[in-house]
Amino acid sequence: MASWGGTPEEDEEEEEEDGGGGGEVGFGEEERKIRRALSGGRCGGAGRSTVARCQADGCNADLSGARPYHRRHKVCEFHAKAAVVILAGLEQRFCQQCSRFHAVSEFDETKRSCRRRLAGHNERRRKSLSSEFHGGQSST
Repeated sequence: MASWGGTPEEDEEEEEEDGGGGGEVGFGEEERKIRRALSGGRCGGAGRSTVARCQADGCNADLSGARPYHRRHKVCEFHAKAAVVILAGLEQRFCQQCSRFHAVSEFDETKRSCRRRLAGHNERRRKSLSSEFHGGQSST
């Protein structure tokens, strides 16, 4: 990975903001300009116009000093770990696997990963355990 001297997190954030490059020449830049204008993005090239804040209802936590992970997903550390968060008037929980909020009903008990992602994780785990067990021993 060719880096201009930033940390891997900064490089990743830069790629996300740039839209990953590629595609037709000029098309990506035009699309970014439109998105920036619609979202209120940058103001006259003076940098970001708003301070990053947690997206949970009623939380005004300033994320400017938070870890890159929390800034990227717009969630403070408290709400990332909370069992229930009110977001857009709905009870939700932050999924560590998806890095998104889901309805609390999509989680088992107090788990922090949604059922769909846990099912995929468990399936991969069962495959590797099965191959280790059957492939690692010879039967006589």
